[in-house]
Amino acid sequence: MLEEVEHWLTRRSWSVADRPLDRLMVAKAARGTTVSVVLPALNEEETVGEIVSVIRRELMERVRLVDELVVVDSGSTDRTAAVAAAAGARVEHRDAILPRLPALPGKGEVLWRSLLVTSGEVVCFVDADLRRFSADFVSGIVGPLLTDQDVQFVKAMYDRPLLQPATGHSGQGGRESQGGQGGRVTELVARPLLNLHWPRLAGFVQPLGGEYAARRSLLERLPFPVGYGVELGLLVDALHTAGLDALGQVDVGVRIHRHQDERALGRMAAAIYRTAQLRLSRAHLVRPELTQFERGEHGFVPRTHAVDTEERPPVREIAEYTAGRAA
Repeated sequence: MLEEVEHWLTRRSWSVADRPLDRLMVAKAARGTTVSVVLPALNEEETVGEIVSVIRRELMERVRLVDELVVVDSGSTDRTAAVAAAAGARVEHRDAILPRLPALPGKGEVLWRSLLVTSGEVVCFVDADLRRFSADFVSGIVGPLLTDQDVQFVKAMYDRPLLQPATGHSGQGGRESQGGQGGRVTELVARPLLNLHWPRLAGFVQPLGGEYAARRSLLERLPFPVGYGVELGLLVDALHTAGLDALGQVDVGVRIHRHQDERALGRMAAAIYRTAQLRLSRAHLVRPELTQFERGEHGFVPRTHAVDTEERPPVREIAEYTAGRAA
């Protein structure tokens, strides 16, 4: 590990306990900083309501740390939007945001569009599939941005136990934590890429984690990969735009969420590799597709999927965004 990274780890890695809520409220009031929390959601009716309820109860009613709580629904076919609204979130629909620009599928697309329907000076992203959610996920990563003006981008770090099906004595299925760790794409793809090509980012424990917060003034200057590559792309571009010392991470404990199957992980890995490749060379991919195999009735059948090849430009280049901010 680079000496610079070792030094960074001692200065820019914290625990959620380092900044109690009362300290955060004093810092927020002193600077008048506003905070928006965004949950990108697609068919998350089982989990989104509890996450929204915890944030509203702990961080909007008990204290006023969060000013705006928005769920951006990216085309759910279940009751995600209704559950989120009933729990107290404002629900925005992806396709209704910037309608002149047809929406592309992907998480990064939703995060990018969320900047047009939120107003906080600090924007905090939280995945909508988390279970046993704690408000620490929000207060932890927002904290450094409220107390330290030099910090611009903060990622959560945590343990990621694998969840496996469990059957109780009643015969009803459930989920139980196993000793293994999740984050397979992180360990097999993202971490090697970062260590080889961006070694200054080697100190991030969860570089692909979906929980992170940043100053709007930074986010509006960054391009957003529309799909799975968004987390790696934002992290790399934040390094080049703001510098390593402006980045940080906070230990928030344990993250429990739904895990993807191997084929989905393969598509995720391809998109992340493509995002890294573009940032290394800005060259065109020869073949932005990934072929995987499934066993069919007569043997293995190839299935080819497009790898995300689109990125949205920095949002400050969008006329509707700049007009809205000026209003």
